[in-house]
Amino acid sequence: MSAAQASAAARPRTSRPRRIAVYASIGVLLIVGVLLSAGLGQLEISPAEVVGSLLRAIGIPNGWAPTDSIIEQTLWQIRFPRIVMSLFVGALLAVAGAVMQAIFGNPLAEPGVVGVSSGAAVGAAASIVFGLSAFGSWTPAVLAFAGGLLATLLVYTTARSQGRTESVTLILTGIAVNAFAGAGVALLMFLGTSASREQIVFWQLGSMNGSRWQEVLVVVIVGVIATSGSVGFARQYDLLSLGERTASHLGVRVEALRVSSIVIVALLTGVAVAFVGIISFVGLVVPHLIRMLLGPANRPLIIASFLGGGTLLVYADLLARTVVPSADLPIGILTSLIGGPFFYWLIRRSRRRAGGWA
Repeated sequence: MSAAQASAAARPRTSRPRRIAVYASIGVLLIVGVLLSAGLGQLEISPAEVVGSLLRAIGIPNGWAPTDSIIEQTLWQIRFPRIVMSLFVGALLAVAGAVMQAIFGNPLAEPGVVGVSSGAAVGAAASIVFGLSAFGSWTPAVLAFAGGLLATLLVYTTARSQGRTESVTLILTGIAVNAFAGAGVALLMFLGTSASREQIVFWQLGSMNGSRWQEVLVVVIVGVIATSGSVGFARQYDLLSLGERTASHLGVRVEALRVSSIVIVALLTGVAVAFVGIISFVGLVVPHLIRMLLGPANRPLIIASFLGGGTLLVYADLLARTVVPSADLPIGILTSLIGGPFFYWLIRRSRRRAGGWA
């Protein structure tokens, strides 16, 4: 069997109309979510004014744009940065989950579950407590990437045994890393000032509040680069699903692919956690929902997960801002309320299909 034939065999085909329908549905939901999120709040703004403001910003004159400067400032200084941050953070976490599930061959793999998010949070928290600024405004993101990378490498090397990744060891190592990282964050809170403690607590809960365009730009640049890399590896992920030995015979350098993918996951997770805090289960829920709709082929899975993760977090942030009057509910609480039961269901399904954990 040639590499092309094996790649085709590893990619169960989903009809083109079905893929287009899924992409279009997610796109419509995303547009509606953006309009609702931009318009709802203590200052209500009509969808026409939101669209008019966007059109005017790209140089298209129209009669819908708001004339009130307060509305313009609310949109461009508060709501639009928050919406774009929500979109990209959700998208990057979902892509990170899809990549982890591909390289580990484990449906339970997800940045929050295996400790990547917690490791990244330790790095970012350290930059605040110790006032590190070696990389300027990028310092929290760089240290968050380093923490996420170390956590991922630790989980990967521990879970590997005799040429395969053990599912139970993967989850147990993730629990241990989460516990250790939690202790590290607590120690940093003890050493830090009152202001730094407040910022660390903010990270532990997760929130889009206070997102700024400078931070959004960092997330967008790093996220686009890392996501492009994961899409480029999609064909090799398909071959890897045939088994490590088969993939190696077909030209895939399995260990190099895994290490490169680990770096991508650390980039995706680290830059997301650095600015908005720990947001769990997005990388678990979204890829599974997309896989149910499109099948396991990795290229459409990664692309649709990007769109689906962004859409999910845009709506989650909208709920966080509006579900409690005059309050901003931490978004990490909402994603955990959704993802926790989903994770429980997934564990039971995986155990039932495997006939036990042995």
